[in-house]
Amino acid sequence: MRKLIYTALGCGACLIVSCGMAQAADWTTDGGDPQRTGWQKDETILTKDNVRNLKLLWKLKTDNVTRALFSYTPALILQNVRSGGTTREMVYVVGASDNLYAIDANTGQIVWNKHFTYEAPPGRGGGGGGGGNANTDPAHLGFLGPGGSTDTPVIGPPDANGHRPIYMTDGGGMLHTLDTANGEDLTAPFKFGQSKFALELVGNTLWAPIGTGMAATKLDDPEHHVYMTEGMGRSGGLWGLRGGAVDSTGTVWSTTGDGNVDESDPKNLIIANSMVGFTIDGDHVKVKDYFTPSNWYWLWKRDLDPNNTATIFNYKGRELMVASGKECRVFLLDPKSPGGADHHTPLFKTPLFCNEDADFQDQGSWGALSTWEDASGTRWVLAPFWGPAHSQFKFPVVNTPVAKEGGVAAFKLQEVGGKLELVPAWVSRDMFRGYPPVIANGVVYSFGSGDFTKQATPERGLNFDSSLRAAESTHATIFALDGQTGKELWSSGDTITSFNHFNGLSIANGKLYLGTYDGTIWAFGLPK
Repeated sequence: MRKLIYTALGCGACLIVSCGMAQAADWTTDGGDPQRTGWQKDETILTKDNVRNLKLLWKLKTDNVTRALFSYTPALILQNVRSGGTTREMVYVVGASDNLYAIDANTGQIVWNKHFTYEAPPGRGGGGGGGGNANTDPAHLGFLGPGGSTDTPVIGPPDANGHRPIYMTDGGGMLHTLDTANGEDLTAPFKFGQSKFALELVGNTLWAPIGTGMAATKLDDPEHHVYMTEGMGRSGGLWGLRGGAVDSTGTVWSTTGDGNVDESDPKNLIIANSMVGFTIDGDHVKVKDYFTPSNWYWLWKRDLDPNNTATIFNYKGRELMVASGKECRVFLLDPKSPGGADHHTPLFKTPLFCNEDADFQDQGSWGALSTWEDASGTRWVLAPFWGPAHSQFKFPVVNTPVAKEGGVAAFKLQEVGGKLELVPAWVSRDMFRGYPPVIANGVVYSFGSGDFTKQATPERGLNFDSSLRAAESTHATIFALDGQTGKELWSSGDTITSFNHFNGLSIANGKLYLGTYDGTIWAFGLPK
């Protein structure tokens, strides 16, 4: 029997506002939708008027063992789940040590959980990405290759029998299809591959960044064929906290990490530091199109790859995509031709809005971009960042305390001189390493992770022992901001006692969820 520590805050004496018929929202994939917008359109409870009353509803510490700096993936949320004879709102969280927890959203109690075992793949979990002589203590594993399960699962629609599946991969690369009601296998697991970031479900096809390319499998294929990327050379691997983003044609877009660019052989494209679109062609996944910044070589030599998950949206009947990365500018792209004829020409790019020092570890934009549209039809783009805002970039609204360690930058999409531009609107207050926002009812929720992000020092060199970073980290703080101005409406203050690494916020039915390094899951909402 696993030991669990559970703390409920006033649950016997108070009712959570989101209980009952008011519940109407799910969060079935990282970022809330396949386009990775971060926008919760169905939230009916939290508003600008009441968000100041947010409180800690419950916290739950499980038996999951943190690997390197990774504890949990972002939570998925599903309402009206019939489990154990009771209809519940459920929260699903994957723990890095190959655990899946299904939690009652209103009580914070575990309804069911699964642990997956397998023979560990060779070369995983040490140094910067593994190694036979590396320290195998989970606290000392390298944060670039911690092993275990670090990819956010995805929830699919109900099957013919009414069972709703959750798809996840374990650290051995097996794909599991489990019943959200009880954790039982709906189909037998099969070998898919180990994904580092979030899974993406497009119709009946499951996608995941695996190795240096994108992989896919059709869930109704009895042979379980896995489509692997062909025609793309080694390009630094795929990055982005929320995984791939999908456009209206079913093309899945992902950023590539540091490396060379060589477009001379169309059958073996080497396109690092790029935004790449993937599609199934025959028995493989192939590159459909791509955008590479013209200064890719300069970026490569400074480890400033565009490592954010892009987000995709419609604006006045036109589909658009925005992307960013550690260099700290935002690119506006057309998915039909993201880089134009030469693959290097975006529709628009902002000046640098942070990372004046070209710092590869403590500054830049990290994680994922988010987007939403307000009641007036204004399209907003939100970019998290680390370090201070650029001294030469002028935001019309600068919130205080002034961002020195990170925050959120907000842009409006506007037509200027007949062309589309991302116009700066506001910059948030200071956050210690700003993380990707989620949005609901005109309120922007983000957090400072508290993660000590330095990877190299003159004394230590490039040391990937995660315990060194953990010892110097502080704690995460969640902020609620006015989406029009960035003004702080609420914060969690010092309530959360541990930091967060490469995790994200989830929101539905009046509650926010976040997991932290120490193995705790935190739920905030409105007590009554």
